[in-house]
Amino acid sequence: MIRINLLGQTRPKAAKQAVPLEATLQVLLFVAAIAVAAVILTVVYVSQKKQLDDTNKRIASLRAEKASLQQTKQEVDRFENEKSVLQQRIDVIETLQRNRSGAQDLLQMVASTVVRVDSVWLTSLNRTADSLEINGEAGSINAIANFITELKRNGYFDNVEIKSAKENDLMPGVETYAFTMTVAISAPNAQAKTQPATATQPPAATAKGRS
Repeated sequence: MIRINLLGQTRPKAAKQAVPLEATLQVLLFVAAIAVAAVILTVVYVSQKKQLDDTNKRIASLRAEKASLQQTKQEVDRFENEKSVLQQRIDVIETLQRNRSGAQDLLQMVASTVVRVDSVWLTSLNRTADSLEINGEAGSINAIANFITELKRNGYFDNVEIKSAKENDLMPGVETYAFTMTVAISAPNAQAKTQPATATQPPAATAKGRS
């Protein structure tokens, strides 16, 4: 399309309007403020992100340490249980050893007492807790009395009580007496007294016929 200027005059050019300096400064300040805020936010974000990463690493390390400690605790508990079982077994063995040693000491004490008395022999021993029942035979009542005296002297026995003593027919033509007595074991670990026996031994039993 062709335009024709019929007036024969040139069209005036539009005049450029000047931008105020104050408005320009405000725009520049606004942009600078935004840039500074962006830089500050970036720095804060990076710092917080680093702290968060460090915290996550610390949490992961603590969780791994907790799991390790739990495993260690389980091992310790297992060892404690094994120790308890072994200790119980050791206690049982020690108890058996003490009982065996105590039984040996008891038999030794009884035997050492019997050999110091003439005309006495034992037929059975029955132990209940700290009490001992003794059954035996003797050639005379005096022999039984001497045996009781020796039991009291050795320091191992106490509370000697004669339950029965009566003549029997164990050996035809020979006077013998069956007896039963109980004694308390006063000191299971005590040593027998070493003082010599001073009791007067009765004469050997002589054969005697019965009517």
